[in-house]
Amino acid sequence: MILVTLAMLACGQVLFKQASAHLSFARPASFLSGTFIIALFIYGAATLLWLAVLARVPLSLAFPFYGLSFLLVPAFALLLLHEPIRPQTWMGGAVILVGVVISSWGQR
Repeated sequence: MILVTLAMLACGQVLFKQASAHLSFARPASFLSGTFIIALFIYGAATLLWLAVLARVPLSLAFPFYGLSFLLVPAFALLLLHEPIRPQTWMGGAVILVGVVISSWGQR
């Protein structure tokens, strides 16, 4: 469930990025775009799923997995938005991945 939550949050970020091209605070109606509403829905659903995770898993175990979003969001940006990702981003993500593995090592 943790990984599904993170994937949903990463998808939401991609949709927020797409929606941002058409949003304008000067035109409040622009916030009724389908992309923006879907992104909000996905974020809301991810929040509910995160609550389900926290009901089953200690926060000290679950929260370090949030760091994986620093890998998922760039990966989704590359795959779905065709954004170039710098090698430093991947290296930083690898360090975070090692940290998540270490922090969850030996826990259920």
